[in-house]
Amino acid sequence: MSGQFLARLVRTWLVIATVDGLFASALSVFAYKSTVTRLWQGVASTVLGPAAFTGGVRTAFVGVLLHLGVALWWSAVFLALVTASRHLRRVLASPAGVVEVAAIYGPAIWLVMSLVVIPMLTGRPPTITTRWWVQLVGHIPFVALPIVVMSARGVSALGGGGSDVE
Repeated sequence: MSGQFLARLVRTWLVIATVDGLFASALSVFAYKSTVTRLWQGVASTVLGPAAFTGGVRTAFVGVLLHLGVALWWSAVFLALVTASRHLRRVLASPAGVVEVAAIYGPAIWLVMSLVVIPMLTGRPPTITTRWWVQLVGHIPFVALPIVVMSARGVSALGGGGSDVE
């Protein structure tokens, strides 16, 4: 892994973790009349179970750590795709391409997380409600767009003439 790739990954990861964390926190507090602590306890409950909701700040912290790990994963996946694919780099060369890719990547992230990862961890199928749809759409501007924008900066320097994933 080159130093340039790693530096871009860390920047992308920190931006997406912050933007998505603020989005989720604001949504919880203002739209759902909950608390930030309860939000992150809910994230922690995917691995700790319902006891996470009675664990106070410690389990909320576990939720934040999980959030950071997930943000790192999706940032790394996208940056690897950008690095491997000349076609994707060409698409990302225009602002419209950036938005188009984010419009695909954001919902893809939410679909994988909500339909595969979370049910696998909790043993429960997803509940498709208005909140689920808000998350699906919200993953475009508040998750994928920051990842795509950060990854698209200087993309020509990332791809070293290697393979081209189409």
